[in-house]
Amino acid sequence: MVRASARHILVDDETKCLELKAQIEAGADFAELAKEHSSCPSRMQGGALGSFGPGQMVKEFDEVVFSAELNTVQGPVKTQFGYHLVEVTARTE
Repeated sequence: MVRASARHILVDDETKCLELKAQIEAGADFAELAKEHSSCPSRMQGGALGSFGPGQMVKEFDEVVFSAELNTVQGPVKTQFGYHLVEVTARTE
């Protein structure tokens, strides 16, 4: 079974999400930004969500996690919770 590990930053609006993505692309630390800005409890772990299989996360999130290139920040990904920046850190087939 396919499994993935990912980390994310969850914010309320797309503009903020894009600003954070630009900061990461300019060299800012993903985990530090997650601790400062994410509204998800995972922020305490730098946004790390651990390992999970398909169907354990909301559909929009799942689609990105199981298709995106590893170690590349994806987003904004809009879900019912807000806007996410997602980075897939590992995936096994």
